[in-house]
Amino acid sequence: MATGIELGALDKALRTLKLGGMLDTLEARLAQARAGELGHIAFLQVLCEDEISRRESAAIARRQRKARFDEPVTMEGFDFAASPKLPAAQLRDLAALRWFHAGESIILFGPVGVGKSHIAQSLGQLVIRLGLDVRFIKTSRALSHLAGGHADHTWPKRLAELTRPALLILDDWGMRELTAAQADDLYELISERSGKSMILTSNRAPEEWYKLFPNPVVAESLLDRLINTSYRVFMDGPSYRPNKRPGKTSTSGRPRQSK
Repeated sequence: MATGIELGALDKALRTLKLGGMLDTLEARLAQARAGELGHIAFLQVLCEDEISRRESAAIARRQRKARFDEPVTMEGFDFAASPKLPAAQLRDLAALRWFHAGESIILFGPVGVGKSHIAQSLGQLVIRLGLDVRFIKTSRALSHLAGGHADHTWPKRLAELTRPALLILDDWGMRELTAAQADDLYELISERSGKSMILTSNRAPEEWYKLFPNPVVAESLLDRLINTSYRVFMDGPSYRPNKRPGKTSTSGRPRQSK
C-alpha cells in the first residue's frame, strides 16, 4: 500500500509533468489495482486514459466559452415533433457535418421562434467536438464590432477575430437595412472567409436580402457568392419558444427543462 510520503512525491511529480488530472482518479484506480482488477500495465493505461479524457473535456469547455453561445443546446435536445412543417430529416442530416467538411455553409430561414438559433448552435457544438473553434454572434453585434475597429484603427484585428474560427455563426442576419459602411464590412468578412463554413439564421428568405444593401453591385457580389455555396433550409411552423417555458410539457409528454 502506498504511504503518504510516496503519494506526496507522486503528486509533485505528476504536477511537474502537467499530469495533475490523474490525481482525480488515482485513489479509485489504486483500489482497483489492490483488488486485483488491474495489472501494472492496465493500471498505467487507465490512468493515461483518465488524463486524456480530462484534457478533452477541458478543451471542449474552453472552446465552448470562446464560442459565446447563447445557450448550451444540442440536437438531441431539440423537439423535432414541435411542428410537422419542420424539415426534420434535412436538419438531422446536417448533423453529419458533410457540408462543413466540404467548406460549405448553411442558411436557416423562417418565421421567428421556430428554432433556427437552436439548430445553429447545436451544429456549432458538433464542430467544437471535432476539436475546432466556433464563434456565435448576432449579426448586429458583428457589424458594431467591425465598425468600432474603424474608429480605433483595430479593424484588421477585429476582422481576423471573425475570420479565424473554423465555423462562424451569424445569428439574426438581415434584420434591417444596411449602411454603405456595414455592407462593405460584410463584403470583406465574407470574402476573407472564402472556403470556410458559416451558418446564417434569418427571418427573411435569401431573395429578400438584396434590397437591404444600398449598393446593388456589392449586394450581387456578396450574396451570390454566399447563397450559391450554402444549403438553404426553410424552417416553418409555430413558434418553438412557448414550448421552452419552465414546466411546459413537450410533445413526448415529458416536462421540459428551463433553458
